[in-house]
Formats: sequence, C-alpha cells, structure tokens
Amino acid sequence: MTTPTSPPPLGPGVPTPAVAFEGDPAGLATRFAGGPLPAGVARRLEEVCATVTTDGETCTESARDWWPLSVVWAKAGTAPARAGAVARPGSAGEVAAVLAVCNDAQVPVTVAAGRSGVCGASVPVFGGVVLDLTGLSGIEAYDDISLLVDVSPGTFGDRFEAALRDDHGATSGHWPQSMALSTVGGWLACRSAGQYSTRYGKIEDMVAGLQVAMADGTVIRTGGRAPRAATGPDLTQLFVGSEGTLGVITSARLKVRPLPDAERRAAWGFATVDDGLDACRRILRRGATPAVLRLYDRVESGRNFERPDHCVLIALDEGDPAEIDGGWLVVDDECRRAEPLGEGLVERWLAHRNQVADLGQLAAAGIVADTIEVAASWSGLTAIYHAALRAVQDLPATLAVSAHQSHAYRDGACLYFTFAGRPDPEGAEAYYRAAWDAVVGATLERGGGLSHHHGIGINRGRHMAAALDGGLQVLTALKTALDPRGILNPGKLGLGSPWGPPPW
Repeated sequence: MTTPTSPPPLGPGVPTPAVAFEGDPAGLATRFAGGPLPAGVARRLEEVCATVTTDGETCTESARDWWPLSVVWAKAGTAPARAGAVARPGSAGEVAAVLAVCNDAQVPVTVAAGRSGVCGASVPVFGGVVLDLTGLSGIEAYDDISLLVDVSPGTFGDRFEAALRDDHGATSGHWPQSMALSTVGGWLACRSAGQYSTRYGKIEDMVAGLQVAMADGTVIRTGGRAPRAATGPDLTQLFVGSEGTLGVITSARLKVRPLPDAERRAAWGFATVDDGLDACRRILRRGATPAVLRLYDRVESGRNFERPDHCVLIALDEGDPAEIDGGWLVVDDECRRAEPLGEGLVERWLAHRNQVADLGQLAAAGIVADTIEVAASWSGLTAIYHAALRAVQDLPATLAVSAHQSHAYRDGACLYFTFAGRPDPEGAEAYYRAAWDAVVGATLERGGGLSHHHGIGINRGRHMAAALDGGLQVLTALKTALDPRGILNPGKLGLGSPWGPPPW
C-alpha cells in the first residue's frame, strides 16, 4: 500500500499542434475544400461574439487536430482545411448567438477546443466557422454534499483535475493520455475514456447533466436534477458522443469522488495474450475493479518494459484501503499462475503514461503510423486480436503492428492497436486507409465495436453504417430534426450534409 500518485506538472492550457506546418499556414494548399464566408457573415459574427478572426494563419491553424494522417499532409506542405473565420465566444450566450447567425446564413460550424482528437473531428471540411470553446473555462459550481461539479467545456483536463484536487479535495477519476491537451467538452463529445476507467468508468458514466446550445441558438438543459431520473429517454446521453453534430455543449455537470487515500501496484508476466486476457476477464467477473488493468502483447512488452519474453499485465488500484484490499485479493488470486514482476514496471508506466507520439518525426522519416482502439465482448476479444494483427501484417508496407488491452470491464474490454508502415510517398494515404480497414474489418466481422474512446470524426465515418447495423438511419433522422439546415460539424459521424457526403 502506497500514497496515491501525484499528477504531473500542468500543461500549457492552450491548444497544442501535433506538428508545425512546412511553409506559411495562410498560403498552404488544403486537402479538403472550403471557402470564404458569405458576404456580411463575419461582420454579423463580430456583433455577437467577443473574438472573431478571419486571419489566414489562424483560420488554418485552428482547422486541424492530432489526426496522424493530417500530420503526413502537414509535412508535405498541405493543410487539412481552412476555416472562413474563427469565433471564440466568452459565454454560453455568445455561443448561442454565433450559432443563430450561422444557422440563418447556413454556414457550417465546427466545434473545437483543445483539438487533441485523432480522427479529424475538429477539421472544418466544408469551411465555415470554427467555434473555439477555450474561452469557456473553469469550474462554475461545486456541490461537496452531492459530489457534483459544474464545469465549462473549454477547461483543459489537467487544470480541471488540479482545481478539483487543490480546491475541493476531489477527483474526476478521468485521466486520458491526452490529459494536458484535451478539454472536458472534448471528452464528452467523443465519449472519452481515462486510464483509470475500470474503477471510475468512462466520461458517459460521470456526466449527470448538460447545458447545450442547439443549431438555431436555443439553449436547453438535460438531466442534472436527480440521479437515475425516469423522465423519458436520457437526453444527456443523446449529446454525449455526438461530436458537435447535434448541439454544442456549453456546460457540464459531472459526478466526482473524494481523493483516494491509498494505492496498490503490481505487475505480472503471462506466456500469451490469450492467457493474460483470460485472467483479466476472471478478475472482472469476480467483481474486482482495479483502476488500471493493462495487458501488453510481447511486442509492446518489449517496447515499453524491455520484457519481450512476457505479455506484461500491470495493475494499479486507488481508493479507501479496505476497498482496495478486498479487490486486490481477487487480482492476486487470478494472477497466481503468472510470473510476478514487482511494482517497478508500474512505476515505469506512470512515468510515461501521458507521453504522446512524435508524429512529426515519424512522418519526416516516411513512416505512416497510428493507433486504433476498438472494443469487444470477452467472447470475441482474442479472435479480434489475432485476426487484426494478421490483416495488418499482410499489407506489403507494414513494418510493425502490435496491441494492448487498455480498459477492461465485466462484459468486455478495449483493444488498442498500433501500426507503422513505410509505403511509397505517393501511397501513404492509401496505406493508412488500408491498415485502418484491416483492423476495423476484422473487428466488425467478429462482432466488435468500431470505437471505444477516440470517436468517429472523419476517419471512421465510412464504417458507421456497418457498425450501427441500421442505426445510421435513426442518427440521420435525429440530425435532421435537431439541425435541419445541417450546419453542425458537417462531414462527421458518416452523416451526409447540404455540402455533400463525408469527404473521406
């Protein structure tokens, strides 16, 4: 039993690009078409929003996220897109006013904040307005009795957690790898998962209610009045994961917990991935929920822990000592057939858990790489792991492919694949698409889920019809009802738009 791990130093608190553009951003060619705003729209936006810019560099820089394919384009001197304007409101009222102007003029609006997404959700593929929510930041209210917090969507994750800890002795329990790059609104928009999700759940488990600005500027509130309310369908969950296509989140009420008192850590080595996954399944089946339960295949065990002879499982739990002890007995029991590897590997993971890939360095070396996270029930997980690895290995340009299990629950888990290849320069985009199709195809054919926590954006949109098994028609109907002019984040989630079908 040890003292809980302290958070790392705070990040910059502003959007951080994955890589610098090669050349003047204002003059770059763009991968997706856009265009200037209709006459008079910029002036109308300036009348209702504190900060509006049409500067070419800002409109290009604000039109990208961490999608690895866009990094390949950037190193080749191409921007993903260019907005007609960037609006940075300072209040929910200004958000609503911007939407009303854009809805009236039928101008596309792409919501953005930290722009840390990796699937292109923040890219304004049809131009229009980038709605930058980083001006809406900070904790608005805190209820210590009910353990509820109201927070603005542009609040960066590490600063939100620091304020909870320092001012209220609480934690969200939500700690994604992109903690210093992402915002609370972004977490909600794509159904984010933190590294401690086995204990705390994902962001959809933490949200109690929302304030949302609709396409026409109407502002509504969902949930938040009482726990487990039975007042019709859960409208809060309608907007969680919608990636700005149905409405714009302007405030969130989240459930938090007291800071943990203690922590336990250990690691084990399994002979095979199948053995390690089965141990994880049994741990969850018996009711234990360690905060971290991560299993790495031999390739990733070698790369991350210098233990290529094992499939490394690391476990960490935090909370009340009595609660930890009970669950830890189960973890220990189910890992008794594996080789104990001590606490040092967990320390190593903690030291590097928030590092993000140097995508620019890879792209400069001609390497196309990405991570693909999917989810599946325990009964299908091992088959998906083996089939997806074979499918990517069979692509001629592949250099390496590997995976780890990163988030585990009683009914299944998330598999997190990493691939790297060196195709001919002119074939980079085709290879990237083929690698993604290989993993997604192997997953969907075996009953798995398209995404666990990175969302859909542009990149996964072409697979939505198959993944939703007929449900895309329902999503399209919702989109039409809530956003009849189609202005909200067009080109995402596989949805059509007035400006054409999804562009990639």
